[in-house]
Amino acid sequence: MKIFAQRAYCKEGWNQNVRITIEAGKIVQIALNSSAKDGDIRVDTLMPALANVHSHSFQRAMAGMTEYRAKGRESFWTWRDLMYRFLHRLTPDHIAPIAAQTFMEMQKVGYASVGEFHYIHNQPDGARYANPAELSEQIMAAAKTAGIGLTHLPVLYSYGGVDGRALTGGQLRFANDLGAFSDLVSRCKTAAKDVHDDTIVGIAPHSLRGSSTADIAEILSMHKDGPVHIHIAEQVKEVEDIKAALGARPVEHLLDHAPVDARWCMIHATHLTEAETTAFAKSGAVAGLCPITEANLGDGIFNGPTFLQAGGAFGLGSDSNVNISLTEELRMLEYSQRLRDRERNVLVEGEGSTGKTLYLGAAKGGAQALGRTAGRIETGALADLVAINSQDPTLCALREDQLFDGLVFAAKDTVVTDLWSAGRHQVQAGRHTAEEKITTAYRAAISDLTSDI
Repeated sequence: MKIFAQRAYCKEGWNQNVRITIEAGKIVQIALNSSAKDGDIRVDTLMPALANVHSHSFQRAMAGMTEYRAKGRESFWTWRDLMYRFLHRLTPDHIAPIAAQTFMEMQKVGYASVGEFHYIHNQPDGARYANPAELSEQIMAAAKTAGIGLTHLPVLYSYGGVDGRALTGGQLRFANDLGAFSDLVSRCKTAAKDVHDDTIVGIAPHSLRGSSTADIAEILSMHKDGPVHIHIAEQVKEVEDIKAALGARPVEHLLDHAPVDARWCMIHATHLTEAETTAFAKSGAVAGLCPITEANLGDGIFNGPTFLQAGGAFGLGSDSNVNISLTEELRMLEYSQRLRDRERNVLVEGEGSTGKTLYLGAAKGGAQALGRTAGRIETGALADLVAINSQDPTLCALREDQLFDGLVFAAKDTVVTDLWSAGRHQVQAGRHTAEEKITTAYRAAISDLTSDI
């Protein structure tokens, strides 16, 4: 496959008339100042595509269902109660069509890959399926249908709180002990061989309230490579509970009791002290930031300036998938910082383009978090690529060096024309190649799922 772009953002910056050759899902040649040839796929502006580092795809089906204010104070915890009731109806037949729709929507806005933080493993009463990896395999089937790059992250969820209480109610669908979890991961690695060559299986201890530092140490000893993701310090109550039980704040405790390094992605990390923020950044782990979901749930605002000043890496995730929008995710990240600090262009050290800093930072950190050789256009990298139309009315007035700013702060996701996930050309002229099939299946699944909710 060969792509000819009028311009492309490569390692050296913007280049004109770029011809890229893709073989076996990877970029094998980049010719600058070239010319198009018959058979080339022609696009306007080509950039490295981003990874979506954190998704619960099933929650896409809940979008819009929890925006009614009940009596009393609304919070993450009331949202979670509604989510548990929704889970009770979810069957394996619903999982794949919902995930495929979610993954397709991600690709259409510019995500080439996804980290699926997958914690639904069991039947509603907690009983295991005959195949303990049944629901993980449904996620993998969806990734194959959509053609998205998948880093599958089976979740270890063993306790109902940091005090070690038993799981109850909706949480029974998540339950695993160490032995069952290790078996699940092994089954997932076997199943992944039938998806795409770039499919990766990592591990995800849910959180310090759903797992424990001892259990985390044990699963790390069993699984010595691949990404490690964890929810951390998302809510004030979570921070208070963990400090009361463990004698330290969540990030502080984790850094002291686990070998946190570049394999790790800490999701949210919203409520950190300055010292925690700096130590986290210096660990080499990625901050998995989900600005739209964090705003929707009222979580709080990440300490971006301190983290970036300490050299921290970050990626973006759509988490609850209430609104799958790459441009909105990027601008919400910056705008939340502006609202807190009451100044502009916060997430840039010194001087420079805010849009470029955000986009390329998320591209680099997201690829690291998912264990993908991506996030850049260079030979040997996976062909995770996105093309946009620079002649769209939201962008056409801008100079080349302003395109990242225009994309992040002015454009809609509809400027995306094409997307490749490891060379799979899944979005063409703004439409997904399997869009009708995927959306028809999704509507049927939703009709059944919501029939008596």
